[in-house]
Amino acid sequence: MTALGVGVVGFGWMGRVHTQAYARVPHHYPDAPRVLLVAVADDVPGRAREAAGRYGFTAATEDWRDLVGDPRIQAVSITVPNFLHREVGAAFAAAGQHIWIEKPVGLSAADARAIVGDVQVAVGFNYRNAPAVEKARELLLAGQIGNITHARFRFLSDYAAHPLGALSWRFERERGGNGVLGDLGSHGVDLIRYLLGEIDALVADTAVFIAERPRPTAATAGHQRGSGAPGPVQNEDYLGALLRMSSGARVTLEASRVAVAEQNAYGFEIHGTRGAIGWDFRRMGELAVAAGESYQDEPVRTRFTGPPDGEFGAFQPGAGIPMGYDDLKVIEAHRFLRSIATGTPQGATLADAIRCAEVLDGIARSAETGAWITLPA
Repeated sequence: MTALGVGVVGFGWMGRVHTQAYARVPHHYPDAPRVLLVAVADDVPGRAREAAGRYGFTAATEDWRDLVGDPRIQAVSITVPNFLHREVGAAFAAAGQHIWIEKPVGLSAADARAIVGDVQVAVGFNYRNAPAVEKARELLLAGQIGNITHARFRFLSDYAAHPLGALSWRFERERGGNGVLGDLGSHGVDLIRYLLGEIDALVADTAVFIAERPRPTAATAGHQRGSGAPGPVQNEDYLGALLRMSSGARVTLEASRVAVAEQNAYGFEIHGTRGAIGWDFRRMGELAVAAGESYQDEPVRTRFTGPPDGEFGAFQPGAGIPMGYDDLKVIEAHRFLRSIATGTPQGATLADAIRCAEVLDGIARSAETGAWITLPA
């Protein structure tokens, strides 16, 4: 293939991560399709121009529509706020431009389904790309811990724990959707499905613990303090859910954006009839594995990921050398580019985002009614 023309829409933290991932792909995957950074769009005055100068985009604009149908651009990263996912994603898909879009892909399953076109769509469920997670899936499929009985998945963070954190779009129902459900809960749902299969039914509860926040007085990036007049938080700070899997396993999912003393405490513990597997994102290259015939007092060993596991070998030559968050995005970018080159989806797809959104919609309904929700087949 000739160099693939790429555009990036939205240049906050995640737009930068996508851009850097494209630049790094050939360093780790020499045979990957080459990328040309054509244009960047961001509606904050000056931000796109600064990004172009720093990262080498040919053009910069404040209007993402300038990129739609541009013959120089074959693929687009969409890293804008959730409420724009549907409009932006649908426009590029209809124009025949391939899409790498951040989760949760809109505010609902209907938003995700609205992105229609004969294009490849990759979704930013990056935690499934960790080599340790891919190894865990391999061990589970091989029956190393027997039949799965129950599991716990947790996505706890303190990024919104400060009561003076600015009332950005993330806390508004119309722009941020369902709060921590779409932000951290979507990652949890994707990991559950990736490792354990489909979810049949669920019951859930949600809560808002910080009811008001100060409004921002300027454009925000990341999680900044606000100094404006207070306004109401409209979506969830916390979710807790009990899930029934198609396999018969039971799973708990907990997510919080206001968990004081928890910084990116993401991970899982999965129990089977003959063992258990655990993973903590903050120790990304390690798996806790217990597998044997003892049943009681079964020892747990730490398994360091190495070159045979997932994509580890593309980054490091020996087991135990740490990888980082941005590496997961390089893996994701490579899979997106390979999807375009081969015409075969690789990694998390739009179908995964739609199913995830159906689960999140079910969690929201259950939290409103207090009832078990059976998910569509």
